[in-house]
Amino acid sequence: MVLPQKEFVEELRTEWKRLWIERIDDKVRAEGVAVDDYTSLFIDKGTVIHATRNFKALNFKDILEQHQVLNVERYFPPDPHVGGWNKFVKEKIAVDRNRKNERFAKSLVLEKSDKIQMKKNGRGWLHK
Repeated sequence: MVLPQKEFVEELRTEWKRLWIERIDDKVRAEGVAVDDYTSLFIDKGTVIHATRNFKALNFKDILEQHQVLNVERYFPPDPHVGGWNKFVKEKIAVDRNRKNERFAKSLVLEKSDKIQMKKNGRGWLHK
């Protein structure tokens, strides 16, 4: 069941890319319009797919949810507003490497904090 679903999602993705490549850009109205009917994406010919004002942007994730695809999040990279791939790697993959270095880093912090003279009695650089 996983392989047919993956193939189906790939077909939808190629259709999605074709939609954005073949669109007509109307520079007077500042919007992009669909050229053909894309029944698998639930988009008709002439539908505004990109605009600058008062417009709900199309979302591939919503289309997959309308097709009732299981585990939709699996087909998307992590949200860049949350941290993206770098944060994912740091939290999930590089955890073992970080744990090894934690002891060494903590010992360095303790040694350095004893030797450094604190400015403003440790309150920082702001003058409050």
